Amino acid sequence: MDIREILVRAIPSAKKEYVKEIGDGKLEIAVREPAERNLANSRIMDLVALHFSVPAGKVRFVSGARSRNKVFRIGG
Repeated sequence: MDIREILVRAIPSAKKEYVKEIGDGKLEIAVREPAERNLANSRIMDLVALHFSVPAGKVRFVSGARSRNKVFRIGG
């Protein structure tokens, strides 16, 4: 499996949860979880894994823990 980086625009505390492709390797992900105690980041990682049909263990957080703009690495 090749390794690729995904850019994510996060929307925490949303009324409706969704994953939307906004470009090549770019996603907009809205989650119901708030941006506290890493709740939103954990759910976003799960949704990235589901979107790309990979096990959650293959998704790694690269940067943006406290930002709306995040980078994830898939594979490896």
